[in-house]
Amino acid sequence: MSPINNKIGKFLVPGALAAGLLMTSSAHAGPRYDQARVVSVEPVYESVRYEVPVQQCYQEDVPVRRHHRSATPSIVGALIGGALGHAVGHKKRNKQVGAVLGAVLGGSIGADVGRRNRAHHDDHVRYETREVCDTDYQVRHENQLTGYDVRYRYGGRTYQTRMDRDPGEYIRVRVRVRPA
Repeated sequence: MSPINNKIGKFLVPGALAAGLLMTSSAHAGPRYDQARVVSVEPVYESVRYEVPVQQCYQEDVPVRRHHRSATPSIVGALIGGALGHAVGHKKRNKQVGAVLGAVLGGSIGADVGRRNRAHHDDHVRYETREVCDTDYQVRHENQLTGYDVRYRYGGRTYQTRMDRDPGEYIRVRVRVRPA
């Protein structure tokens, strides 16, 4: 090879490689975008089921029991039992033990008497009118818009897609060119 050809070869080979890389990279460059004409748009609806709480209130007579819990029978029973227990004992120590045991026993008897008295009074039940509310659930159905079926033309062909909004007259499309 002549020195001139050798110099030209040094420039031509790298230049050809660079041009080839540029052509290859432009052929595989990212996608490009274009506009396609929209042919038709049809809204898409879906039937949705949901429950709605409905409260209904009315007046009703309800039984009311008043429990008056008094400690008086227990206290009186304890005092009487303590006094009797103290009177029965002969020595000081026996009088103390008798008073304590008498008070406990008398308190228990007094509580029983108080419960029996309340049971007899509970037979007289009063009624009060109160508002009572019930909640029921009504099932309802509603058509909700879920998207749009869009038909569009590009390059002499018709395509279809579903979108979440109405695109208007034109739709943006991505175009990829590949060698055949």
